[in-house]
Amino acid sequence: MRNRALLALVTVAAAIFVFGVVGLVVSGRQEPVMVATPVASPTIPRTLALRPDGSPDETAAAYFDAWAKGDYEAMRDLVDEPPADFADQHREFEDAALSNSMRITPGAVKRDGDETAEVPFTQERDEPDKGPWRFDSVLRLAVRDATWKVLWTPAVMFPEIEAGGRLVRTTPMTGPLRPVTREGEEFPQDSDADAYLDGLTGHAVVPTNGVEVGWELRVDNPGSPSKAVLAYTPKRESTGVRTTIEWSVQAAAARALDGVPQRAAIVAVRPTTGEILAVADRLGGRGAFERKYAPGSTFKTVTAAALLGGGLAPDTTVECPSVYQIPFHRAIPNYHDEDHGAVTLRHAFALSCNTTFARLTIERLNADRLVEQARAFGFGVQGENGGGQGSGQGGGYTCGSLKRPENPDALAEDSFGQGTVEATPLCMALVAAAVKSGEWRPARPLAEEASQGELPQSVPLPSNVAEGLRDLMSAVTVDGTAAEAHLPEGVAGKTGTAEDWQGGQDHAWFIGYQGDLAFAVFVEHGGTGRSAAVPIAARFLQAL
Repeated sequence: MRNRALLALVTVAAAIFVFGVVGLVVSGRQEPVMVATPVASPTIPRTLALRPDGSPDETAAAYFDAWAKGDYEAMRDLVDEPPADFADQHREFEDAALSNSMRITPGAVKRDGDETAEVPFTQERDEPDKGPWRFDSVLRLAVRDATWKVLWTPAVMFPEIEAGGRLVRTTPMTGPLRPVTREGEEFPQDSDADAYLDGLTGHAVVPTNGVEVGWELRVDNPGSPSKAVLAYTPKRESTGVRTTIEWSVQAAAARALDGVPQRAAIVAVRPTTGEILAVADRLGGRGAFERKYAPGSTFKTVTAAALLGGGLAPDTTVECPSVYQIPFHRAIPNYHDEDHGAVTLRHAFALSCNTTFARLTIERLNADRLVEQARAFGFGVQGENGGGQGSGQGGGYTCGSLKRPENPDALAEDSFGQGTVEATPLCMALVAAAVKSGEWRPARPLAEEASQGELPQSVPLPSNVAEGLRDLMSAVTVDGTAAEAHLPEGVAGKTGTAEDWQGGQDHAWFIGYQGDLAFAVFVEHGGTGRSAAVPIAARFLQAL
């Protein structure tokens, strides 16, 4: 019994000793376990700190890599409590910046403690037109749930953007686009083209290669004025809507009309394209494109085309009597009853013999053939030309008209540009252009970049007809009604004097071409083409 009692006593003593010296037992789990000692002093808790996953360097590198790839979802996964529109804010920023490329260069990690850090970095972007755009930002990080996370605000994208702010792209106001010449210059002073330019910009299309007007990138923050942070201004300010009109040609046309007491107009076109190079209009409104007048003897160009197409040649001998009596109908007189006898067709055209063309039309042509030839030169065609009032793209033009003559009297009158024949100055400029190029072309819209739409079809002239007409028109300026009139060398043309059916003084015409420029000069109630229209044409062409 003693031995057992002694053994029990020893066991109790050993147990008391063990509990007195052991302070903390740590289990196999991560959590610390608190164990109290049977002493009178208060219990003191103790914990073990955990190491966070990764490092600020690794998180920053992963974030920048995803940003460079535009992988906003991967970026979002690295952010602590990202906003719901995180990806949308980045897309909106990129839509405003429109950068061609973007490069991020991180600096050294700066640690503020065991659980916070920041990484300075530089963004370098290539902006359209402007070039490099560099700015510095900071990426802040912190340990969240034992993981390094990005503490994101909009300032990460650009340092001046605050919460709720954004980057926006604007185009500075440059005033309304205005029409300018082909060269991009303002129109000459007192150019007499205003009626054709009004409203033109509203119907022009934006050029396919864009219009340089400059831009700004601005930061819009709530409660603060918008602030420009980057801007681009073209070296040359936007010039507006370019037209087909050439400055020098327009200036020459306008100045050629200075001092003319009557209402008048000059239209110049490029024969090879139909582009309008100048329109100086003192008829009022858009008279040069829309108001029709009897073209007088300039229409003999159309009649001559039908005769040449029917077998006549410039050297064919014809009669130019003072009067031609239409069998069983009226008598057709020459101007001032001039009698030139037997001449070549070339000479009859140069002298503008009404009797010759009336007789040849009665004997060799008919109403349908003359109407058909007039249509080949655009008579009856309606075109679109842009600017001002009218149909289509903001303004149209009328080429001319000719009713089918119902009797020999009407056919004869139409043959030399009286009767029912009417034409606009633009129409007759296109007739001259067709002779020079060998193909009638419609006038192109004034706005150079405007959609061409459904333009009327071009009509080629038979080669013998085009060559013959050039021969006839050259004779007019060499030894005909426009000879010795101070016209520059190389000009060919046709004069016209048209009766005003309302009893006023005759209208004066001169159409022609020089090089790749065709023109029509018209003077309302000006008298004869030689006395009124040819001198204006001479001033115009000499100024080019």
